Amino acid sequence: MMNGWNGGMTWAGWFFMGLFWVLLIGVIGFAAAQLFPGRRESRTESQAEPRQILDRRLASGEIDVETYEKLRRTLGTAGGVS
Repeated sequence: MMNGWNGGMTWAGWFFMGLFWVLLIGVIGFAAAQLFPGRRESRTESQAEPRQILDRRLASGEIDVETYEKLRRTLGTAGGVS
């Protein structure tokens, strides 16, 4: 059939071979994304951590309310968010 161009496979064989390669490349891409995650956080998420640390310091009694409010204002102006 077709002088050997299809290698003896039917359309189903070609379909499943193509599906296999697409899935294999997808798994390799997913594994690479998990190994090298990079930076995915947005600006608001990066500002949440310093504020949480500040809240923890106030709750533990490490800083007083006056210092807390001053640092909170400083974080707001430094991050561009009030």
